[in-house]
Amino acid sequence: MRFLYPLLALSALAAPTAQAQLAPASTRTEPIVLASNSTAAPTPAEAAAVTSAPAEAAPGMGAPIGLGRAHAARPAKLRLTPADPDKPSFIPVPIAFYQQETGFAGGAAILPVWRFGSDTTVRKSNARLIAWISQKKQTTVQLTHTIFTKEEKYYFSGELSYYDLAFNYYGRGNETSKANESHIQYPLWVFDEKVLKKVVPNLFVGLRYRLTDLGTVTLKDQEGNPSSYYTIPEVQRAGYTTSGLGPALLYDGRDNVLATYRGNFVDAHVLFAGKGLGSDYNFTRYMVDARHFNPLFGSNNTILALQFLGQYHTGRVPFREWGGMGATLGGSLYNNAYLMRGIYEARYRDRQFTTAQAEIRQKLFWRIDGAVFGAVGEVAPALSDYSLDGLKFAGGVGARFRFNRRDRLNIRLDYGVGSGGNSGIIFAVGEAF
Repeated sequence: MRFLYPLLALSALAAPTAQAQLAPASTRTEPIVLASNSTAAPTPAEAAAVTSAPAEAAPGMGAPIGLGRAHAARPAKLRLTPADPDKPSFIPVPIAFYQQETGFAGGAAILPVWRFGSDTTVRKSNARLIAWISQKKQTTVQLTHTIFTKEEKYYFSGELSYYDLAFNYYGRGNETSKANESHIQYPLWVFDEKVLKKVVPNLFVGLRYRLTDLGTVTLKDQEGNPSSYYTIPEVQRAGYTTSGLGPALLYDGRDNVLATYRGNFVDAHVLFAGKGLGSDYNFTRYMVDARHFNPLFGSNNTILALQFLGQYHTGRVPFREWGGMGATLGGSLYNNAYLMRGIYEARYRDRQFTTAQAEIRQKLFWRIDGAVFGAVGEVAPALSDYSLDGLKFAGGVGARFRFNRRDRLNIRLDYGVGSGGNSGIIFAVGEAF
């Protein structure tokens, strides 16, 4: 599993809490009213006597002598975002984790949230910059963003990322075996951008462009079964570029894009990749991503979240552009969604990919929420090859720490299990979809 954000992030966020316990509850400049039976103002001598009194309270007392208890200094609440709701929030989060493929790794994430203009009906924009390097010299730098301009006239969403990672590769198909596991590594650049214009409230139309530049795919070691690696055509193992452009339609009625309580989201687009755009391969991608969110039991304490996603191809599609079941990279390909949690990254790959997932998100206490989720999916060479027997399943439970209450930005820990003996832990920033 990728992008594990462990408890180191929470310990770093706890540091302001300790400082807050020593801070006054307010920075207001109004004078403190002295407890007195008289309504007359104190004389200068009286005032001097009060101000020269010791600040230390007597044992067992809730406030210094001469001050009413109501005016005792109170610990400030933990505040991880600016008090002004319109002031941008830039929250750094440390990253540290260990995986067999990477060894120990560390880095940081910056998670800005802001609004263009002062109109509170305009939804907030956000970005996510993640960078880490591992003991085994693997690297990720990922920048994703979702931007609403003033009056939501334009919508921008996309990614600029560099990956140099090791993966387990099992070959093509819905029934690949664990015994066919090859250990591969490759560098990859991704640039993906949607530029859309509002036509009516919540409905946007425009263009989407996606570029991927894959470097040399190498066999990392001989510990696995190299046969799957050699099923990748030699010309593709040497690296290739894909470049596609096409029309995009988006309906986004979500009340908040980071953690939605209510609303619908539908992204439909077509990408035409071809040599005229600099692509080494000619193919067409059709994709639809539909989501629905609504509160249960009459409050925002329990949220039902549903998603359907289909990705379908025609033409000559290189291996890394196939649909991949078990998406945990969190990039723009699937609109930052995590799919089939509990199944390893792209464990099953093919030209056609369909999946659906459901999640119940439950408010628990303080900043802690819980979640339970389940998913079903299938890959196949053609839609006519789908069958009920071929369905794969995944599901699990999760916890959320809402370190940015104002903007509903969560740190997420999920544990999932899936078909084929798969299981894994995902520690990430933001909801899965």
